[in-house]
Amino acid sequence: MVPTVLAGFLFILLLTVITLYGYRAYVRPSRIYDRVGGVAESLREPTASPRERIVRVFEHIGGKIPLSSSEQTVTRRDLTMAGYRSETAIAVFYGVKVIGAAAAMLFALLIRDSLSDATMIRTVILVGFTGFGFYFPTIGLEKLVAQRQLKLRLSLPDALDMMVIAVEAGLGLDQALQYVSREIAEGHPELSDELGLVGLEMRAGKRRAESLRNLAVRTGEAELRKLVAILTQSDRFGTSMGESLRTHSDFMRLRRKQDAEERAAKIGVKLVFPIFLFILPSMMLVAAGPALLQIFQNLFPMMSNFGK
Repeated sequence: MVPTVLAGFLFILLLTVITLYGYRAYVRPSRIYDRVGGVAESLREPTASPRERIVRVFEHIGGKIPLSSSEQTVTRRDLTMAGYRSETAIAVFYGVKVIGAAAAMLFALLIRDSLSDATMIRTVILVGFTGFGFYFPTIGLEKLVAQRQLKLRLSLPDALDMMVIAVEAGLGLDQALQYVSREIAEGHPELSDELGLVGLEMRAGKRRAESLRNLAVRTGEAELRKLVAILTQSDRFGTSMGESLRTHSDFMRLRRKQDAEERAAKIGVKLVFPIFLFILPSMMLVAAGPALLQIFQNLFPMMSNFGK
């Protein structure tokens, strides 16, 4: 029963996608061209890829959802920290949530009859699947934010070393940031993108402190916030920028070494349960198994003879 329901669900989903693609790619343009008599041929937009068409569908659906200013602010912050800065990112994100909830609800409607006959359990299954489909994109977004922050944190020591060299060679902080952004573009594209935005903001007329503060807000990474605080204080009080960066770079490398030592010290505790549940029973079976077989074969018949 379940394979048949899954096959039906996949067939309906595929049929819907093909129908939407055919309507947007062939039916709708042909109606417009027939209505304007071929004049639109010169005004025709470039053909969009299937991915762009899907994104437009998500954007159109998400744009119909009313959102409060606080929800927009929080969602915009999370999307920015994940690296999505487009103006339509919020609409696309909520479109994905709505489509996910609808798909999960349809899937629950198809399988709930085969799972239980109780009305209450069916309702719980329907609500649970729908809620999971709606909130699953939020969970995925949080995962993307954590992964991007980890990449930024791991790439920061290399960028700091290069920044120290650039500053001590005579470059100003603005030029050093642009230079580091270009040099680490291949190895650390996320940090290169963020530093490049800082340079663009300063060239657009923003104050250096404000541009650096925006860097900390965009990423939400604690190490970058510390770096921004150090750069701002050094710029305000006129201390040596190179010495401050070198000290912070050494501190970060020491911190990473301590984190690695801490994780290594936890390995013994984390291995207790796998050893106790999986490895120890196998070792006991190999070591004591033959002896137990001998006991069963020899001792138990002897004990039965004593009873006679």
